[in-house]
Amino acid sequence: MNPQATTSAEIFNSTVAGFAIATAWEVGALDELHERGVVDVPAFCARHDLHLPSARGMFAALASAGVVVRDGEDTAHAGPALPDVYRDKAFFHWLTIGCAELFGNMPRIVRNENRAGAFYRRDAVAISYACKDINRQAFDPAFWEAMEAIDFSFRTVADLGCGGGGRLAQIAARYPDVTGVGIDIAPAALRDAAANVAADGFGGRFEFIEADVREMDADQRLEKVEVLTCFMMGHDFWPREQCVASLRRLREAFPNVRRFLLGDTARTTGIPDREKPVFTLAFETAHDLMGVYLPTLSEWESVFEESGWTCLNARPVHVPADSVVFELA
Repeated sequence: MNPQATTSAEIFNSTVAGFAIATAWEVGALDELHERGVVDVPAFCARHDLHLPSARGMFAALASAGVVVRDGEDTAHAGPALPDVYRDKAFFHWLTIGCAELFGNMPRIVRNENRAGAFYRRDAVAISYACKDINRQAFDPAFWEAMEAIDFSFRTVADLGCGGGGRLAQIAARYPDVTGVGIDIAPAALRDAAANVAADGFGGRFEFIEADVREMDADQRLEKVEVLTCFMMGHDFWPREQCVASLRRLREAFPNVRRFLLGDTARTTGIPDREKPVFTLAFETAHDLMGVYLPTLSEWESVFEESGWTCLNARPVHVPADSVVFELA
């Protein structure tokens, strides 16, 4: 028997476990396991108003993947897979909650006759929830290195695809005099962003604009922006001709930007199918289903000069694979 072979039962059960991981994170069970190493299931359900049989099923699914080791139905101890799963929890949430409807409709979406109009949907709020943690774990170290390398003072920032406003709140906390703008196409995400930055005490420093960042027009609110950020959505600018046009429009819409920090995940090359790391397969397959072109890193590097930007630096991000923070001017 091939030692790399995977049984259908393992594949099937891991699918259920993926949903359980996302759920356990959202209800606080993964945090408790990470911090305390054990969960008393009935007591946890009582504290969080959870349905006990459902929670027992969730922990059983976690146990099938080694995330927990159960002592009967009512005690769950941290399992050998917990450290990796806890680190990667947001990727599971992005997949099983944020993109559940997209992958659930794969049989319909792969048929050309159904690929017209708004042929797919994703949960923008759930994706924003996941991306906040993905940003923190993956992109933030490179992002803050790039921010600290800025060699001029600035007072106004803007975040493209701002989601729940997490990056703006981070910037506000570190730079007390900075104000700015958050821009997103999803009204629900903007409502969350406004509420989140207000809850953090920064509500008076930011305003939020509903817009498609690929087609930005001149706006007085954007003219003072000196630092522009955009994370985990730059691939939406593509294919190439459209990307060049969108980057040129951003150059025009933000005439006083002196630094543009663009962080994104590219399409991987040369990784064998069975060796793809966490997130890569889901990310690339999701965008194939949506018909969104994913450029490689070399393709990204080829568009900046043509679109009016100069790439000063490219800081690698190790997870997800082939991710980077470009420093543009």
